Amino acid sequence: MAKLGVNKGDPFAPEGGLKMPANALQTYRRLLGYLRPHRGMFMVGVLGMTIFAATDAGWAAFVKFFLDGTFVDKDPRMVWLVPFALVGLFVLRGLGDFLQTYCPGFVGRQIVKTLRGEIFDRYLHLPVAFFDRQSAGVLLSRLTYNTEQVATATTDSITVFIRDTLTIIGLISYLLYLNPKLTLISLVVGPLIAVIIRRINTLFRRYSKRIQASMGDVTRVAKEAIEAPRVVRVFNAQQFQAGLFDQVIEHNRRSHMKLMFTKGLSNPVVQVIAASGLAVVLYLATVEAIKGQMSVGEFTSFIAALMLITGPLRRLVNVAGPLQQGIAAAQSIFDVIDTPPEPAGGTVPIERARGEVEYRDVRFTYPGVLEPVLHGIGFSVRAGETVAIVGRSGSGKSTIVNLLPRFYDVTDGSVMLDGRDVRDYPIERLRAQMSLVSQDVVLFNDTIRSNIAFGHQATNDEIEAAAQSARVLEFTEQMPLGLDTVVGDRGALLSGGQRQRIAIARALLRNTPVLILDEATSALDTELERQIQEQLDALMQNRTTLVIAHRLSTVEKADRILVMDGGRVVETGSHAELLAKNGQYAVLYRMQFNE
Repeated sequence: MAKLGVNKGDPFAPEGGLKMPANALQTYRRLLGYLRPHRGMFMVGVLGMTIFAATDAGWAAFVKFFLDGTFVDKDPRMVWLVPFALVGLFVLRGLGDFLQTYCPGFVGRQIVKTLRGEIFDRYLHLPVAFFDRQSAGVLLSRLTYNTEQVATATTDSITVFIRDTLTIIGLISYLLYLNPKLTLISLVVGPLIAVIIRRINTLFRRYSKRIQASMGDVTRVAKEAIEAPRVVRVFNAQQFQAGLFDQVIEHNRRSHMKLMFTKGLSNPVVQVIAASGLAVVLYLATVEAIKGQMSVGEFTSFIAALMLITGPLRRLVNVAGPLQQGIAAAQSIFDVIDTPPEPAGGTVPIERARGEVEYRDVRFTYPGVLEPVLHGIGFSVRAGETVAIVGRSGSGKSTIVNLLPRFYDVTDGSVMLDGRDVRDYPIERLRAQMSLVSQDVVLFNDTIRSNIAFGHQATNDEIEAAAQSARVLEFTEQMPLGLDTVVGDRGALLSGGQRQRIAIARALLRNTPVLILDEATSALDTELERQIQEQLDALMQNRTTLVIAHRLSTVEKADRILVMDGGRVVETGSHAELLAKNGQYAVLYRMQFNE
């Protein structure tokens, strides 16, 4: 990982006309820290920029050499010197052009790779609560669109800045050599141009932030529609989604057009100011030439050098846009990178837990929400025991089990595993004690074999044994590629029951002492639920199991059932005991039985 931040006096720090506010400058300095590991390659590119810039001044000098040598001095050597000098000049220019293109381009792709790796790694280690507050489309936009703009700011923009600054310095130096008085007069417009460029930078950065935010909205709306084609069509919502998408792309277009307007107006304004100064100098130079104070070669060379300055000056104005876009993108990227990751947990070692779970007076409130979700939850689960948690929607069932693997941390109280607070264990080792099977089975666009082994080093024999126990082989044997069949995006090529069996096989292979079943069969029909329940019963053997269930028929065999209401445990007991109490569980059970 690149070391962040750069020291004062960094040779890559922006200077001159590209001044920016302190926070933007700090962001840019930090961004250029990613360039440091590749500074050798970049300096070769700077050498190419120097050569390329020198050829512009060299071209102006060539004009004087050619005209004075041929038409004034009538030197016969010009017949062969001029062609050789011309070819040599363009060979050098070609070499510089190649180096200034390839080397910074190489560095830019390395920076994109590094930034994308850091962002993705941070995504993998951020707490679940972060994703509750963020749109997946916006996060994807930062990973793709914003990183490309950062590459432009760190390589393309700085290439233009260094090359054209050197070109202008070289041309001005040559002009001073030819005629210091006229050159100093031409520089009077410089401060006015600098003020305009500074104002342009501010506008570019403002509009760039809006564009990046709108790109996140574009990605979000498109992703939602692409990931839910059945829902969109069954509700005939194509027109609604198209209208929503039209709104976000129109907002994106307007933001781009404001940027284009500023960019389109800035260049002509700067050019007119520069041309006004050039006109004054041209007038004075013509007067001197008429008086015989300048030779034809000096006059033409001076005018050529002045005209050559306008190209680099125009590019320096235009580079402000991509540079400010890159800085705005970098700020959004660093916001992610600087977000604290999940806590690493404690240092108490744990290899394989016994599986004793206890909740002690647990209270929990979701971040940004005022009303608590759990109020003083307390219960214990013996090793190997199955405890079901039931209740109406919103009663806090899933929240309880989310606290065990530390997807969230308790607001008050403690969750215990084997007599120790779960926060005492390293978080990776804590989660290594648990498996999760939920109604929303997450499969990746890979083979069935890889999905079963997901995150676990296992042999083919172990994978096949787990598949056999979960009855996955019953349907893979009918497929030409068997376990090597690709499941499609999120398992779209498989049925709900097949996806659920793969999830069970994954949990069997992991072979953890604690198992969490979160509405594992609620998305299945009754017959398929009965079949899957058989595999779940096998999976639950000799494991501490927490079962979240809506269908009460699936928890009748549980050792104990907790009934939740309003974030509290209101009843506890076996299925028979709770029916005999004729309380909330009995009411819920009769309602489902009647249905």
